[in-house]
Amino acid sequence: MRNPHLLRRSAIGAIAVGAILALASCSAGTSPSSSAEPATDAEPAGARVAVAYEGGILVLDGETLEIVGDFQSEPFTRLNAAGDDRHVMVTMSEGFQVLDTAAGSADDPELTDQIFKADTPGHVVRHAGRTLLYADGTSDTTIFDPAELGASELPAFETVEGAEAHHGVSIMLEDGTFLTTVGNADGRNGIVAKDASGHEIARSDKCPGVHGEGTAKGEVVVFGCEDGALVYSGGQITKVAAPDQPYGRMGNAFVSETSAMVVGDYKSDADAEGYLLDAVTLIDTEAMTLDVIDLPEGAAYTFRDIARGPDDLAYILASDGAIHVLDPETGEFTDSHPVVGPWEGPREWQDPHPAIVVTGDVAYITEPAASSVHLVDLITGEVLESAELDVTPNEIAAAVG
Repeated sequence: MRNPHLLRRSAIGAIAVGAILALASCSAGTSPSSSAEPATDAEPAGARVAVAYEGGILVLDGETLEIVGDFQSEPFTRLNAAGDDRHVMVTMSEGFQVLDTAAGSADDPELTDQIFKADTPGHVVRHAGRTLLYADGTSDTTIFDPAELGASELPAFETVEGAEAHHGVSIMLEDGTFLTTVGNADGRNGIVAKDASGHEIARSDKCPGVHGEGTAKGEVVVFGCEDGALVYSGGQITKVAAPDQPYGRMGNAFVSETSAMVVGDYKSDADAEGYLLDAVTLIDTEAMTLDVIDLPEGAAYTFRDIARGPDDLAYILASDGAIHVLDPETGEFTDSHPVVGPWEGPREWQDPHPAIVVTGDVAYITEPAASSVHLVDLITGEVLESAELDVTPNEIAAAVG
């Protein structure tokens, strides 16, 4: 296939080349390692990476970063993994369009004509074998099994009708418990939990500006508030207050389902301009505590720049160009890996700025200022591969195959 947007690819040094060969030869569940022994629990072969740019979406080979697909789209699109290790949900004006990356197969990628209709499509949540699509314009939630994607038609889906339209999010737990945000056009203030039959279990209106969610170990769910967070566990909702009051905002949760610790973004000045942040929250969902940890001096980030990875650590791609490794259990930064050039925060959140997604032991990182995408070994910190494009990368999503 012709690759019109690929200007150059380069491995970074002889050590990185060896790591790439190890990556290419791995079977599913393995990845490059810094030792001579085979690694485990890392990047499976056949991965693909979707990268949005203005007016289009590229699909890259997950090992070589070569372009294997290029599709026209609307000027700005959001990308989210669909939950089946192959498809990506593309946020379009009509709803959530299905992108088949063909990860793990010999097929060509395809931006299908399948669209889950939604009025102002918003958050995509994956949990317990279900994918939930939230429509801000109606507050309706669409629920489907991502394993059923790939047929000639959309999979069967359920729609849970919302009450009043707002920018919200929903999640469904393994037992069918449904949690969703509560709000209206004037604002958002809390969450409600209902059992599988639709009966209300719990409700809280103690979460001004509720935004984002994440599920930690034991299906404990955290929602961000402008003065802390709400934690749902075992049918109970607990408010965890931020140290800064009345404004200490957490808006996005970065979780691992094998860790009780939730990492969140954090903003303590409601009047601060721009989107760069220089501290994170650590929420212990067992002790029900919330601590704030400052980033190293000169490091800041946006909501696109935090991911959980190997050993349940948090990997923060900061404005100084490095990935800073945070141990959520201790609150200590344990390592730092230079990857991209220093960068400034975006004027608008939609504007291209560096982003990180993690799968297995590797991260895919965009560097819009250099029109590049990088593949990084998170264990060693080495850049395994880089690709320079003739478009500016914006949002990114990985499908592991």
